Amino acid sequence: MLFPTFAFGVFFLVLFAFAWLARGHNEWRKIIILVFSWVFYGAWDWRFVALLIVSALINWGAARTIAALPPGGRRRAVLVAGVCANLGILIFFKYWDFFLEQVGATLTMLGWERDMPLMTIILPVGISFFTFQGMSYLIDVSRGKLKPARLLDVTLLMSFFAHLVAGPIVRGSDLLPQFQRPARLNRTLAATGLLLIVWGLFKKAVIASELATGLVDPVFSDPTMHGRWDLIAAAYGYAVQIYCDFSAYSDMAIGLAALLGYRFPQNFNQPYRASSLQDFWRRWHISLSSWLRDYLYIPLGGNRGGLFGICRNLMITMVLGGLWHGANVTFLIWGLLHGGVLAIERIWREIKPKLWPSLPKLIGVVITFHIVCLGWIFFRSQTFDAAIAFLAGLGQAGPAALTVTPLAVALIVGGLAIQGSPERTIETLGATLGRLPALAMGGVLATMMVVVEALRPEGIAPFIYYQF
Repeated sequence: MLFPTFAFGVFFLVLFAFAWLARGHNEWRKIIILVFSWVFYGAWDWRFVALLIVSALINWGAARTIAALPPGGRRRAVLVAGVCANLGILIFFKYWDFFLEQVGATLTMLGWERDMPLMTIILPVGISFFTFQGMSYLIDVSRGKLKPARLLDVTLLMSFFAHLVAGPIVRGSDLLPQFQRPARLNRTLAATGLLLIVWGLFKKAVIASELATGLVDPVFSDPTMHGRWDLIAAAYGYAVQIYCDFSAYSDMAIGLAALLGYRFPQNFNQPYRASSLQDFWRRWHISLSSWLRDYLYIPLGGNRGGLFGICRNLMITMVLGGLWHGANVTFLIWGLLHGGVLAIERIWREIKPKLWPSLPKLIGVVITFHIVCLGWIFFRSQTFDAAIAFLAGLGQAGPAALTVTPLAVALIVGGLAIQGSPERTIETLGATLGRLPALAMGGVLATMMVVVEALRPEGIAPFIYYQF
């Protein structure tokens, strides 16, 4: 079930009505949201609702056991077992066939060709997100930052439809305390939530979908059939597409949660205005980058261990962050590129002469943006060979006919212009909208919806991060 569809609109209106009718009974309200969340996930494949339930039971039981044990070896053993259970679910569904394929390729290279027992496993939607949520919950309980929650709350944390299939990765410390008190909805929160939904719908249905169908997909499907200008436009186009697509989902998720009385953390903050790659990762997919920092980079040693140790930890974190996106060598290259540049930035900060002038911020923004675009070429390409063909084509004239259109150029420019808008624009507009009379507020939002509906192309493709 996709957010920007009529079916989801009906689904959410029914849920909204039932949830607020039960506002005086918090436990029943949570049960209603949980059941609707299972219906939402089951609309894709009912069989994997059981996976959500099993995952919740594992994390609930492990957290209670961890909290009941004194600090020491047994407690660490339960934590390791719980984390491994989450990783086992993720690895089995997402990486099992990839691992066997690599083993088979290695054996063939050594002259020991074997038929590997590939299973062609269906990848559950959102598995990377809910397994990471489960691990962060266990680790926070182990660290004493969070008390073990009741089974209903843990299950709802793992299954809440708004963030279930494409994030943000909402930690237990952010959401579980909200489940324990009655939800509240005021005019400002409602107006901001509705505005976020409409804004996300515009970014997804108008900008991202049009760029995908009109430029990015045709060029990336066969880069050898396109000239350098198409390839350049497609690289910039994909940078705008993935930002508008993914941030749109986050905006809509945050807005939907707000309408139910819950607050999700911000997940994007104008990432293409970053003046360094470190700054980019403070702005892009914030819930993932902060998760990697707190639960991987810092436990590896973080900024301890000297310059070599810092660079090693950065590389390990970003390579694993790349592989989190999928079992493909292109994601590995993407992670290596980001890890390598982050390490170079760190080395330069250490060895830079004190009197060396700093680059103007605008130059840093331009350089960072093009490094990110280079990484997106590998991220978007289906194979390593396709990515190399794309890069090689940037230096060749290619066919005279152009795929890029004035509309695509306008959408790319418009998508990048979003990065220059004042920060917290939506929140400011939401507060202003919330002060209007109800009829006026409804009229403004309805007009915006009509405009989006008139501009968007036919059909809605799944969000890019559904596959992760």
